[in-house]
Amino acid sequence: MSLSDYVAAVVAVLRRRPGDFLPAYLIGASIPAIVRTVPFLAVAVAYLFLATTGRLETIRTHLTDLEQPPTDPNADPEQFESWAAGLEPVVDQLVTPPLLALAAVTVLVSIALFAFASAAVAAGQLGACYGRLRDERGLVAALSGARRYWPRFLGLFVLELLCWAAILVAVGTVTAVVAGSVSLLGGLGLLAVPVVLLAVGVAIVALLAIRAVFAFAPVAVVVDDAGVVGSLRHAAGFIRRQPVEAGFYYVMAVGAFLALSTVSGLLSLVDVVALGSLVTSFVLFPALDLLKTAVYCGYRDRLEPPASPPRSLRGQFRAGLGRGWSALTAFVRSHPGTHVLVVVLAGLSFWAGWLVADPYAGTIEASIAARLEGHFPPAAAVELFGNNWLVALSTAYGGLALVVPAVVSLLFNGVFLGAIARLETDPTQLAAFVAPHGIFEIPAILVSAALGIAVGMAGWRTLRGRAGRVELADTLERAFWVLVGIGMVLAVAALIEGFVSPYYYRLFL
Repeated sequence: MSLSDYVAAVVAVLRRRPGDFLPAYLIGASIPAIVRTVPFLAVAVAYLFLATTGRLETIRTHLTDLEQPPTDPNADPEQFESWAAGLEPVVDQLVTPPLLALAAVTVLVSIALFAFASAAVAAGQLGACYGRLRDERGLVAALSGARRYWPRFLGLFVLELLCWAAILVAVGTVTAVVAGSVSLLGGLGLLAVPVVLLAVGVAIVALLAIRAVFAFAPVAVVVDDAGVVGSLRHAAGFIRRQPVEAGFYYVMAVGAFLALSTVSGLLSLVDVVALGSLVTSFVLFPALDLLKTAVYCGYRDRLEPPASPPRSLRGQFRAGLGRGWSALTAFVRSHPGTHVLVVVLAGLSFWAGWLVADPYAGTIEASIAARLEGHFPPAAAVELFGNNWLVALSTAYGGLALVVPAVVSLLFNGVFLGAIARLETDPTQLAAFVAPHGIFEIPAILVSAALGIAVGMAGWRTLRGRAGRVELADTLERAFWVLVGIGMVLAVAALIEGFVSPYYYRLFL
C-alpha cells in the first residue's frame, strides 16, 4: 500500500462516526481529573483533622494577625523576612506526623492510579484504532482492549522507563570517568568538553532508538496479541522490514508536535493555552495513533478502513452540531433527578466554600476588577471556551471511574466559587459580571456533571455484569454528542464573557 492510502484511512476513521472513536481519547484527557480526586479527598481529610484537633482555629488566628505581604520582596528584604517568619507558627500546625503520612499516601496512591489509568486508556485507544481501521465498532474494541491489554501496556511503560534510566546512568557514569581521566591527564578541564558533547550525542541517539521501537510495541500488542517482550521483537521486525512506513510515521509525529508547539507558543503570548489541549485530544493523538496502527496493519495485511462519508466536511460539521443540540436537550429531559441532585450538590458546596472563606473575609481580598486587568476580548473568549469545555469533557468522561471524579469536580468547583464570592471586595460587581454569561455557562457545567454521573452509573452497571460492553459503548457515544451540545452553549457563554461581561459590570461601579 502507498503512504497516501494510510493517510486516507486515518481521515476516513476521523470523519466516519467520530462519536464511536474520539471518546477513547477524551477519556484519556480526563485522567488528570480522575487522579486529582485523590489529593482533593486528602485535602478534605486534612481539613477535618485540623478542625477537630483545634489546629485550624490556631491557623486562622495567626493568619488574621499576620500583616499583608510586601508587594516587592526585593525592595525591602527585612520586611519580607519578618513577614515570612510570621508564617512559622502556621507551618508548625501543618507539619505533623498524621498530615505527613497522609501526604505520603496521597503521592503514592496518585502515582499508582495514574499509571494504571494511563495503561488502561492507552490500551483502549489503540484498541479503538485497530477496530475502526477494520471497520468495526470502535468503543467496543476500546473497552475490550483496555480490559485485555492494560497489564502489557503497563509493563511496556515500566520497561521503557527502565531502559531510559539505564542508558542515562550508563552514559553518565562512563562520561564522568572518561572526562575526569582526560582532565587529569591533560591538566586542562576544557579537554573534557568534547567528551561530554559526544556522550550527550550518544545518549540522544540511544534514547531515540528506544523510543522508536517502543512507539510501535503497543500496536504489536493489540494487532498481534503479543506479550511485552514479543511486542518489542515484532516492532523491531516491522521497523527493519518497513523502514519507509516507519520513517513516515516518525516524520509526521515529530512535525505535528513541532507545529503544535509553535502555534501553542504563539497563542500563549496572548494567554490562550487551553486550545492546544483541545487540538491534542481531538486531532493530534487520535491521528498519530491511527497512522501508526494503519501502517502496522498494512504490514500485517489487516487494514480494512471504513469508507469516507458521502457528505462534505462542512455539511458533516453542521449535521454534527444539530445532532449535538438534540442529544443535549434529550439528555436534560431524560435525567431530571440527576440534574436536581447536581444542583443540590452545587448549592451545598458553594455554601460550604462561603463558610470556609468567611473567617478570612477582609484579610484576603479578591477583586473582579484586578482579575480583568489586561483583558483582551478575542483571546479571552477563546481561552474561556477552551478551558470550560475541557472542564466539561473531563468531568463527564472522568465520571466513568465509578462517578467519583465527576462528583468531586462538581464539589471542588462549588467550594472554590463560594470562597471567591465570599472574599470578593464588592459582591454586587461580581454578580453583575457573572450574570450575562453565567446563565449559559453555569447550567452547561452542571449538565456536564450530571452527564458524568450518568456515565459513571453505566460503568458501574457494566462492572457488576448488569450491562454489556455494547451498552456502555452506546452511553459513551451518546455522551460525546451531549458534550458537543454543551460545547455550543459554552461557546456562547465565552463570547459573552469575553466581549460583554467585562464592560457590563462597570455599570455598577
